[in-house]
Amino acid sequence: MIPIPDRLSTSRARRRLPNRAGAGLKPEHVDDILRDGADIGFFEVHAENYMGEGGLPHAQLAAIRDRYPLSLHGVGLSIGGAGRLNREHLRRLRRLIDRYQPEMFSEHLAWSSHGEVFLNDLLPLPYTPRTLKRVADHVDEVQEALGRPMLLENPATYLVFEESEIAETEFLRETAERTGCGLLLDVSNVFISAANHDTLPEDYIDRFPLERVGEIHLAGHDVSTDGAGRPLLLDTHDRPVADAVWQLYARAIRRAGARPTLIEWDADLPSWPVLAEEAELADAVMFAALPAGTL
Repeated sequence: MIPIPDRLSTSRARRRLPNRAGAGLKPEHVDDILRDGADIGFFEVHAENYMGEGGLPHAQLAAIRDRYPLSLHGVGLSIGGAGRLNREHLRRLRRLIDRYQPEMFSEHLAWSSHGEVFLNDLLPLPYTPRTLKRVADHVDEVQEALGRPMLLENPATYLVFEESEIAETEFLRETAERTGCGLLLDVSNVFISAANHDTLPEDYIDRFPLERVGEIHLAGHDVSTDGAGRPLLLDTHDRPVADAVWQLYARAIRRAGARPTLIEWDADLPSWPVLAEEAELADAVMFAALPAGTL
């Protein structure tokens, strides 16, 4: 477990995201948000989209950051990869965090690179003692490089490894206990993986270390078929959240309490008012699931 420097304890970076719904920030929506304002808890951006030095993306993000809490979500660290973490990527990420001081930083329990090859996907890994040690070592390295704790997100998966010896929820729990990191609970990923592997998503939520959750994600998904003609759910982020996922989210909130909750919508983007309505629905579901008088 890394020691977190005292200087971070009073900085803006150490403040928490509000226990409300947020939305992924898209350039197409920035003008509407800045012109009209947005009654929303926070915005989240993908770190790799802002690793250049300047230009319009940074001007937009700076204007949003002046008005709203910010969560930074990485997609390129390849924390589950077999090789060493990319030190230059970590340095660029640290510069971005120092620049914007986001309330939260998160990454995926996945791998996306091998040697010098970078893959445009977040790939699963077997849950074994060996991979647990590697992931924990990588999380420690990330936290040391960034000078702050991070959140680790559960993946959406389409296959399982025969060699896996550890349940995913226990793998995440043990990683958090070894490193001191928090967890990002993607409820949509839970629903997708459970449907694809014929398990119960409610059981997953009940086993998840909810006390470690610093943020929740929700997104729309597509239903396709695999080579055998069986249903296959895909994590597409291109439509509203499904009713069954809302029900699973309410179950998580009843057990965990209120949490910052992001609506992810990355393809077939709607207008900003439509995305804002989806965030308002997340707030409504969250507050309805809580005991009266609590937040």
